[in-house]
Amino acid sequence: MAEVKTSKARFNRFRAKVFNMVSTGVIDEPLNRFYDVLSIIALALNLFAAFAITFDYMEEHYKGLLLAIEAVTTFFFAIDYCLRVFTAKELYPKFSEQKSVLRYVFSFTGLIDLLSFLPYYLPVFFPAGSAVFRMFRVARILRLFRINSYYDQLNVITEVLYSKKQQLLASVFIILILMLASSLCMYSVEHDAQPDVFQNAFSGIWWATSTLLTVGYGDIYPVTIMGKILGIFISFLGVGMVAIPTGIISAGFVEQYQKLKTVGDYAEEENIHFIRAKLSEKDSWTGKKIIDLHMPKDIMIVAIQRKKDTIIPRGQTVLESGDIVVMCAEKIKEIQPIDLKEITINEGHSWNGLAIKDIDISRQSYIFMIRRKGKAIIPRGSLVIKAGDVVLLYEKHPKSDLA
Repeated sequence: MAEVKTSKARFNRFRAKVFNMVSTGVIDEPLNRFYDVLSIIALALNLFAAFAITFDYMEEHYKGLLLAIEAVTTFFFAIDYCLRVFTAKELYPKFSEQKSVLRYVFSFTGLIDLLSFLPYYLPVFFPAGSAVFRMFRVARILRLFRINSYYDQLNVITEVLYSKKQQLLASVFIILILMLASSLCMYSVEHDAQPDVFQNAFSGIWWATSTLLTVGYGDIYPVTIMGKILGIFISFLGVGMVAIPTGIISAGFVEQYQKLKTVGDYAEEENIHFIRAKLSEKDSWTGKKIIDLHMPKDIMIVAIQRKKDTIIPRGQTVLESGDIVVMCAEKIKEIQPIDLKEITINEGHSWNGLAIKDIDISRQSYIFMIRRKGKAIIPRGSLVIKAGDVVLLYEKHPKSDLA
């Protein structure tokens, strides 16, 4: 029984190391950094080969090399996909082995990873559909979104689009309505004058699309006086309609950068620290009013998260079990500075399975709390750290650093 547990622990530790390797942006070890660089190089070479082989000169002189690059990099994508399936349990630790694998396989990133290599091998089994499978290889380009994880500034784009999705969808809906209305109006006005050009409502949709979203292609245009007047009016509407989503995205960028700047300035100038604590039935605060907590004057409760609702606290607000209490406190500048750190222990961490007394840490570092499965544990020397624990420690600056 003990051997089975030991082998399972070794397997979990190995899987955690593999997960850290394939996870984008985890660069705590040279192997992880190397894998990130290798992934970017493989993607860049694959896309280069896909574009280069479309040129006659490159296909004539370097076809063999380009096909070899595509084969090697696509095989790397297949290995990468298998490793991500193997480590899906680490990505979704709350689910079982089967559910975590299915959750990754049917996720957006999982489908992109699958389409980045599967269409390359499908013609071997289904030669008749090689043309269709070749079209699906375009999905490799979507792997470029993985680079998003390396740069915080690129993440801002995703955050802006997500935060403004309702406004963007509303603007697209308005544009679609205008396109339908414009196409029907132009068809009604121009069909009798040029029935071969405005044959049906779809011809009007093509004209409305090219007019509202661009300056027109010149293949379809009105010839009647009423049609030209209507075309001028719709062109002006198109300029305004295209400007709506552009303005929404621009405003989102301004708001996001202003938010980041405000948070940074506020944290630096005001020195405010925020703390979150989840209450359980056994906590002394549960069932009490905020006014009865007798908290220190420098600490206040600024918000309460209760299920999906956020409650602005009042003196008579009663705290309940399961509430997440958000508190803030002002930093005291006169005391000796202390750096607080929070370390999440996974299977591959060097502290996993060690007692606190056996951990080699600086004398200026102290472990003051361990969170295990949502519960706070007071650390003792004999306490063994396990995978999944969150270790909280602080480091005290020497006085020489204060000069």
